[in-house]
Amino acid sequence: MTLDRFRSVADRLLGPWVAAAARLGLSPDQVSVIAFGAALLAAGAFAVADPAFYVLGSLLVLLNGWLDLVDGALAREQAVASDGGDLLDHVLDRYADIAVIAGFTAGIDAYALGFLAVTGVLMTSYMGTQIQAVGIGREYGGLLGRADRLALMGIVGVVAAAYSDPIVAGLNVVGLLLALFAAVGHLTALQRFLGAWGDL
Repeated sequence: MTLDRFRSVADRLLGPWVAAAARLGLSPDQVSVIAFGAALLAAGAFAVADPAFYVLGSLLVLLNGWLDLVDGALAREQAVASDGGDLLDHVLDRYADIAVIAGFTAGIDAYALGFLAVTGVLMTSYMGTQIQAVGIGREYGGLLGRADRLALMGIVGVVAAAYSDPIVAGLNVVGLLLALFAAVGHLTALQRFLGAWGDL
């Protein structure tokens, strides 16, 4: 996980966003739902697979990631952090991951690769929570955290808008992103499993 190390820096930039959400009377849960809405719109834009829509999808997926930070910061600011809010946030994050990957997949008509990508991402998250469930503690290890994935999605959307021809093995930049998510996701899930197994 690369970008997650800079979360403290992001936290310092969240102030104006948190203040704006508070002025609008938004709760942290409502911000989480708005973030999820941005992910759904991003998925639709990526599915169109048109240059302008790729750029729009990139902006929306980055907005999803930023609002995902805002909801937590708002909850801390209002002292309303709760297990229910945490659960909602994690569930919507997973559905957002599924939606955006599905949008990319539909855009290039690569459903087998998309299936491998989304299962890799979901298994990475599942192993983290399952390890916590057996009492070892939450596991966040791995090469790509959610912040990294969102950043890559945003970058790839912009690149795909400018260049969508095949690059390697018949895959364009979107296909390569899905292949990366598939490979790294399943490898990370296996890494987490083996690490937890050794700790039991």
